Amino acid sequence: MKLIICGKGGSGKSTISALLARAYAERGFKVLVVDSDESNFGLHRQLGLELPEDFTHFFGHKKGIYEEGAQDVFAGGWHLEDIPGAYMSTDGSVRLMATGKIADAGEGCACAMGTLTKTFLEHLKLRDDEVAIVDTEAGVEHFGRGIDRFADAILMIADPSYESVQLAGKITEMGRSFGKPVYIVLNKVDEQQRQLMEEQLADHAAVIAAVSQDPEILTAGLKGEKLEKKVDGVDRICRFLSSVHLTDSRPTLSGAEVPGVC
Repeated sequence: MKLIICGKGGSGKSTISALLARAYAERGFKVLVVDSDESNFGLHRQLGLELPEDFTHFFGHKKGIYEEGAQDVFAGGWHLEDIPGAYMSTDGSVRLMATGKIADAGEGCACAMGTLTKTFLEHLKLRDDEVAIVDTEAGVEHFGRGIDRFADAILMIADPSYESVQLAGKITEMGRSFGKPVYIVLNKVDEQQRQLMEEQLADHAAVIAAVSQDPEILTAGLKGEKLEKKVDGVDRICRFLSSVHLTDSRPTLSGAEVPGVC
């Protein structure tokens, strides 16, 4: 299963990505976290890992990704074990790869990273006990690049803000244009905010979990420490995704699965 994690800046995409990776690992999955946010320098710390070398360096440089024959390396598809070890950090069954980072002023745009992420996801072949979690940059640029076309599901992380509510609608529209299910995770919300957001969301039935703001997680994130706390809302995401066939239409949640603040 390939999951795209998206949302506005500061909504908690990386936090949910890290917590979700640990939750899946505890369920016996082999997990690949793809850091495709060229301006994020903290996800690896939340996973308790070293930041791996940019995968763009596998091609020598960013321009090398566009050179004739460069994409032939993915011919026939790649499995997790095909990813060169030099471009991964590993902790048990959790692996992290970073498509690329903007490291220097004036080095140019991140288009090459987007192209590489899209091509990699297109050719990535996962087994039933494997999951890839793609932490994207803020906003909707990854939709413009077509990266989401190769996901099995899209998770929109929405914090309690007007901007998140509006972005959820746009992302739902874009996801459906690719034929992909979009599920919404309300993050850093209390009960009143959860109810208000669900009232404002055009597709409130897409909400599959709500996660309350946790001081321990906030402090760990501030210190750059590994996130190890179990979060009920994140477990709910895993249970929900395990209960649906992502090629089918999104089912209606039963009363027992209606999310609440955790």
